[in-house]
Amino acid sequence: MASKVWLVTGGAGFIGGNFVLEYAKAEHGVELIVLDKLTYAGNLDTLNSVLGEDVVQGRVKFFQGDIADSALVTQLLERFNPSAIINFAAESHVDRSIDAPAEFIQTNVVGTLALLQTTLQYFKTLSADCKNDFRFLQVSTDEVYGSLGETGKFVETTPYAPNSPYAASKASSDHLVRAFHHTYDLPVLTTNCSNNYGPFQFPEKLIPLMIQKALDEQPLPVYGDGKNVRDWLHVQDHVNAIACVLQSGKIGEVYNVGGDEERSNIDVVQQICDLVDKERPRASGVSRRDLIKYVADRPGHDRRYAIDSSKLQTQLNWRPLHSFDSGLAQTVDWYLSNSVWTQRIHNGSYRGERLGLA
Repeated sequence: MASKVWLVTGGAGFIGGNFVLEYAKAEHGVELIVLDKLTYAGNLDTLNSVLGEDVVQGRVKFFQGDIADSALVTQLLERFNPSAIINFAAESHVDRSIDAPAEFIQTNVVGTLALLQTTLQYFKTLSADCKNDFRFLQVSTDEVYGSLGETGKFVETTPYAPNSPYAASKASSDHLVRAFHHTYDLPVLTTNCSNNYGPFQFPEKLIPLMIQKALDEQPLPVYGDGKNVRDWLHVQDHVNAIACVLQSGKIGEVYNVGGDEERSNIDVVQQICDLVDKERPRASGVSRRDLIKYVADRPGHDRRYAIDSSKLQTQLNWRPLHSFDSGLAQTVDWYLSNSVWTQRIHNGSYRGERLGLA
């Protein structure tokens, strides 16, 4: 792509923040315009190393705001003339969507629609060459596909069958992105990823939540029988896949991104216990596995997800570089070494309580 300016929405969240940290590096030669509403899961601390003292100067420029604020988005588009928009902005936690589905519709559906409309108006003003270079990339999830049995994997043509308000809201936004391409010729791309893990993840999600609770020697709640299976993808592999699709993907196409690392929830929690025990042994010497407590399952809990990312691998030559075992060990080490970031999270609105029971 000719231009080196990308607008990153939701760029202070977990995946968006890791994307910004990677592509702010000088070797990528990209100027990043970050727009984030800074809800509970948006955290400017994540971007400290690239923002400096002035958040609107340098290679990364940060602006606080909502993707549904068309006036603000228009202002940013006209001021910086990006050649790409990468849309990470979303409410993303299933448990929260059970408690408050309307918030997910507002951000993930209404917000995405507003962003698409504003983007389309901007796209129409571009020269022919700039139109050829421009891309809108929608970052989505494997949860739109529903639940798998014991065998098989999701492919790009798997019919959507969302089972939670979160998944339904993401499915809706994906359909809007597709519609804007087929109706208005907006050059779009969509990625659907498996479960992400890694540094800077908000501690409502399984891995960082269990790390923190294990450190605090609190009960480790495991839903149901603990045998729900997820395909785990290191966030660094994910952000590299997104950039790969952005720069080389075929307009209008969908690309699945997976780590090919299936694990049951109980296996993940037990592995976390062992890793934390190794780094921070309990005074009693007893394994933290004794903290595991099975609790009532989440309503509508999908049994298994698995992603077939062969299209991305064969057509765009992308490969995941992290094994789950080494990636999880690195992730535990990161949380143990970054207690200041973690404590600032826990001093805010979220205290590790159970969500999704309303």
